Amino acid sequence: MNKKRIFDLVLAVMALLLVSWVLLISFVLASVDTKSFGLFLQIRIGQFGKLFQIFKIKTMHDVTKKVSPFGRFLRKSKIDELPQLVNIILGDMSFVGPRPDVPGYYDCLEGENRKILELKPGLTSEASIKYAHEEAILSKQQNPLWYNDTVLFPDKVKMNLAYYYERSILVDLRIIIKTIFKV
Repeated sequence: MNKKRIFDLVLAVMALLLVSWVLLISFVLASVDTKSFGLFLQIRIGQFGKLFQIFKIKTMHDVTKKVSPFGRFLRKSKIDELPQLVNIILGDMSFVGPRPDVPGYYDCLEGENRKILELKPGLTSEASIKYAHEEAILSKQQNPLWYNDTVLFPDKVKMNLAYYYERSILVDLRIIIKTIFKV
């Protein structure tokens, strides 16, 4: 087991023990709020392009596909992302790395950019810090999908490739600390 995996595993277990009560309360309230199972599961692209199932607290109603009032709070506070600590423990994710995306983005990268797929997806990254309010940015665009595909995603690729070359435990700690202060 390498140093990064040990770091991730120890930190994820400690964090999960610390926030388990928040997760339980959030899960119950999300279940009531969305009138459904309070956990959101989705297939994402993992390390080497391998598919995995990501865990999040549900923030949207199944029928209306609209974010619930409690869901807005969960998203703003990033509490909806905390179940991904389990993904880290399972080895599908790391604390720091490119945010896991749906098929059709990272798995379609070409050339040097494909190096990003060598990294485990992360709970946080420089790109996720920069675009912490991505939904608000996209909501202001006339064509959000086009803006994401031509502006945001290429910038995220550039930032994640830079992380690929500079990654270390110290860099990870710096990004984790920046994330904590951003949230």
